[in-house]
Amino acid sequence: MSAPDPIDDPAPAPPPAMDAALPAAVVATILSRLDVRSLLLASAVCRCLRSCASHALSFLPAFHLDEVVLTHDLLRPLLPRNPALRSLRLDAARLDDAAVDCLARPGLHELTLRNCNGISGRLLRELSATCPDLRVLSLNSLADRRGLAMTFSDLKALLDGCSSLETLRLAFDLSKFDNPSFSHVWSSASEGLSSLEMGFIPLQMLLALLAMAIESRQRIGYVKAPVFFPSLQKLRLTDSPIMEPESATATDLTDAGLQQINPKGKLKHLSLIRSQEFIYTSFRHVNDLGILLMSEKCSNLESICLGGFSRVTDTGFRAIIHSCPGLHKLKVTNGSHLTDLVFHDIVATSLCLTHVSLRWCTLLTDVGIERLSFNKGLNVLDLKDCKSVGDEAVRALSCLPSLRKLVLDGTVITNQAMEYLGAGVCPLASLSLRGCYKLTNDCIPLLLAGSVKESLHALDLSRIPSLTDDTIMVIVRTRTPLIELRLRENPEIGDASVKALASMQFEGVTCGSTLQLLDLYDCGGITLLAMKWFKKPLFPRLRWLGLKGSLNRIMVDALVLTRPFLRLACGGEELGTPYRDTSGEWCRHEDDDSEDLEPWHLDGEPVSDAETVNEE
Repeated sequence: MSAPDPIDDPAPAPPPAMDAALPAAVVATILSRLDVRSLLLASAVCRCLRSCASHALSFLPAFHLDEVVLTHDLLRPLLPRNPALRSLRLDAARLDDAAVDCLARPGLHELTLRNCNGISGRLLRELSATCPDLRVLSLNSLADRRGLAMTFSDLKALLDGCSSLETLRLAFDLSKFDNPSFSHVWSSASEGLSSLEMGFIPLQMLLALLAMAIESRQRIGYVKAPVFFPSLQKLRLTDSPIMEPESATATDLTDAGLQQINPKGKLKHLSLIRSQEFIYTSFRHVNDLGILLMSEKCSNLESICLGGFSRVTDTGFRAIIHSCPGLHKLKVTNGSHLTDLVFHDIVATSLCLTHVSLRWCTLLTDVGIERLSFNKGLNVLDLKDCKSVGDEAVRALSCLPSLRKLVLDGTVITNQAMEYLGAGVCPLASLSLRGCYKLTNDCIPLLLAGSVKESLHALDLSRIPSLTDDTIMVIVRTRTPLIELRLRENPEIGDASVKALASMQFEGVTCGSTLQLLDLYDCGGITLLAMKWFKKPLFPRLRWLGLKGSLNRIMVDALVLTRPFLRLACGGEELGTPYRDTSGEWCRHEDDDSEDLEPWHLDGEPVSDAETVNEE
């Protein structure tokens, strides 16, 4: 019997639509378990999922989407009326005051906004009126854009209206709140406030705050909680003088004033930083005596950050280390008198340091780092511009089984140090070698010879003049799954590197599939020819790109139009945020399909042909 003519066979039936295969209630239940990003990706699949996703957005308790920068027009439909919403986290780089009503939502317990430089102080007033139950508020760069208003009355309204605050992070210039009543207004803040961070506070405002704290504790029959609240456990203060403070102790922080920072000894996290952004200056009226007295009440400290204490020597820093048995995180910046003696007998203590930063501690040598390496639980180490640290320090560090992030910018290491790391046991995820001028092309093959190539996700090779395109070819051939690669200000890096990265394969996928950040600012060999390698579908996950500003502006603008979610920087600014290690959980999504959000946001939902036929 002859086989039937294939022409006469009926065509296969189209697959059933999603709503016919599964009840809508089941689909909605599944979608309700997804985070926002996954929910938006699912909505781009078909009309049924889009409808269910839209419904799910109206009862999500948390909306966290800080990896994609949205305009108000794109954000508004994603935040419908939702009485269940309690937590909102966004990157607000493209938002302005028009989005304030969308952000200040009744019932919120947490609001975290990054890069909100286009939003004025109106946000603080709206939060005070709309969000009385707010527990956590974190704002970065609020009203930093020129011409935006923010006044003392905005701060007062916030502290009066949000009486349940437990964490307050104001990472911006607080000089806009300068007012004779600045120190008094804090008496109306929540008594349950346990974490307070101020991005920049002028010295005179800080001294007024300290003076108010002393006065309130000395006042007889005082019924209001002291300015430094009884629940406060985390305090961060930063100033950045534009001129050297006067020699009179009344105008600068002193040993006596330092004792008012933690009078009850309840702080667990303390950060006091004098920035040198504008001039080289320090806390000249604080010395070892002030630190010794303060350390007597610091037994509960778990982390401490001291920046600009130029008169403090090993004696003061050792007092901190030996007085805080629970200390896990230590950061000292511009410790001009800190030497190897600080860690001389660290092995005799019970300390278990996990995060250490010693930036610009120029007297520190390999010997001190070798002593520090006795902390086998060390997870993060920053030695930026420790100009006496070399290869032997790296050899000691290469034996640390938990070291995930290492910053060696400006040190005097050579290729030998990279060989130590390549043969070591460190599961490095982030390595920064910026400005290590003694390194050559041979350093990368040595580094990636061992297991580091499997764990490394962020690499900074900026300002190393001898590096060429050959270095990038090694990275591509080893298929190192980099998420961030910084190559700025390398004169010999050019178009060949971009082409190689664009065609890099990882787990069988091409098109530079793992990179999310690529910094090529002021790389001497980059020309207009490189622009074509940034077009879709190449670099599908790329979110940050740095190029030199002299490239053809028309082509740059055309790239921005075709990839609206790509943040392009041409002015030399640093890209992204510091890489965050999640201890093995690098990406929540195995397949990063952020570009798939674009059709849903910009062109409507993509619907498969099979579903269209079925619906018709």
